[in-house]
Amino acid sequence: MGSSEDMCEILVIGAGFSGIYALHNLRKRKFNVKVYEAGTNMGGTWYWNRYPGARVDTDNPIYQFNEEGLWDFAWTERFPAHPELQEYFRYLDDKLQLSRDIEYNTNVSAAQFDNARNQWQVKTDDGRVTWANHLFLCTGSTTTRYTPPFKGLDRFKGICHHSYVWPKAGVNFDGKRVAVIGTGASAVQIIQEIGSKVGHLTVYQRTPNLCLPMQQAKAADPSKGAWFPPKSKFPEIFGAARKSFSGLNFDWERKNAADVTPEERRALYESLYAHGGFAFWLANFRDMLFDKESNAYAYTFWAEKARARIHDVVKRDILAPLVAPHAFGIKRPCLEQSYYEVFNQSNVDLVNVRESPILEITENGVRTEKGVVEVDIIVLATGFDSLTGSIKSIDIRNGKGESLRDMWKRNGTSTYLGLTTAGFPNLWYMYGPQAKIQGEWLVELMVRMRDEKRKVVDAKKESEESWTKEVWDVWEASLFPGADSWYQGANIPGKTREPLCYAGGYPRYEDLLNKIAADGYKTFNLA
Repeated sequence: MGSSEDMCEILVIGAGFSGIYALHNLRKRKFNVKVYEAGTNMGGTWYWNRYPGARVDTDNPIYQFNEEGLWDFAWTERFPAHPELQEYFRYLDDKLQLSRDIEYNTNVSAAQFDNARNQWQVKTDDGRVTWANHLFLCTGSTTTRYTPPFKGLDRFKGICHHSYVWPKAGVNFDGKRVAVIGTGASAVQIIQEIGSKVGHLTVYQRTPNLCLPMQQAKAADPSKGAWFPPKSKFPEIFGAARKSFSGLNFDWERKNAADVTPEERRALYESLYAHGGFAFWLANFRDMLFDKESNAYAYTFWAEKARARIHDVVKRDILAPLVAPHAFGIKRPCLEQSYYEVFNQSNVDLVNVRESPILEITENGVRTEKGVVEVDIIVLATGFDSLTGSIKSIDIRNGKGESLRDMWKRNGTSTYLGLTTAGFPNLWYMYGPQAKIQGEWLVELMVRMRDEKRKVVDAKKESEESWTKEVWDVWEASLFPGADSWYQGANIPGKTREPLCYAGGYPRYEDLLNKIAADGYKTFNLA
């Protein structure tokens, strides 16, 4: 047992928002906690995503810790950009001294549960071994990048980067010929950021991004004060967000689209559109994501607004077709500030890869059947193996030696509450929009186990099966199954198509968690 073996009560993997939330709140309850982080700094998605234009799409003040005493960071924008988010993490570190329990440049490769010790044995790339009673995977929902197997990509002589692994020194786009492959969130932000700098830009689109106007606001602008509420309002704002379907600071209109006149419908759409952010997506008529007719009304309005901004007839039909490519909002919309205007520039071309697929990357450009477009820079904005990819990238095995990765590949992703998997005791996932609620709940469970001197907690198989049924039932009752989205793994060839998000909303999820705790965690085996 050499000195290379470490011990801790709880090991957290990942130092993004959910990882440092877990660290801070577990430490407050006097647990011995360590965090392993692959990057050189905390921030998670805001450490890695440093491409041009990277910016959060959740409103201030929602996108921050809601704990009183951590409210004196002065945000300068309604939707803060990457440098300001990094500053915010530095502020948290100074305030809470988080880094003293975080080991950076530490990449976890494997974890196996030891039934005799009731502990996880965790291995890192550099051969270190750590034993932990509980393992928290705070590995993020969009951290395992995906690059399609383009023929010839390795032959390209110019500059080529995936949006997720952008060089810290940046890339100079001035006067350059650039190809952006993909039109997801990263692409939209990159395109509007570099549009004014490039010599020529070609965008390769598979599915149009049904972007919503961000309606950015700066704190320095006195007319925008409403977007920067006084701290005295924070408890009310955070409280309301918690009760809303999306966990954001607005909620569904309490009517269905067909319940009102066309004029009233139009009035709501106009006000949501002007409000900006995700209001048009998640404060629309309550049946928009569940009823085709309601959704079609919303799409028609969206298309009218977007099309009015695009001058070229051909580009207009590719970017904002009259016939919806899928129901509105069942793929995650992106917020934009000047995305559509970039396509009005004469030096910007748009290729619909459904009609002209990319055949190969050559030494000096991108080939479709229409020929080669020569470029100096290729930006791969081709997305992620989302939600489960980061968990599967670690070789996780239970006490019987069964691999979580193989089990999910064979039978589909199975979890209990999106938090843990039956047969994998003391293993917890925290990610995505529910991480805050999950974090609080898990901390209370850890305290309860310590108080009752229990060593092992494992979800019952039947609990997992009933949760999986609930996830599927809510999903199938919605319009979500109708798009090839990362919400259901459809963006990755060969990945099982299944709901990877819970579409039942925040309050329903939180009620369920509270009920389980109140009933004494009977849905788990506690040993």
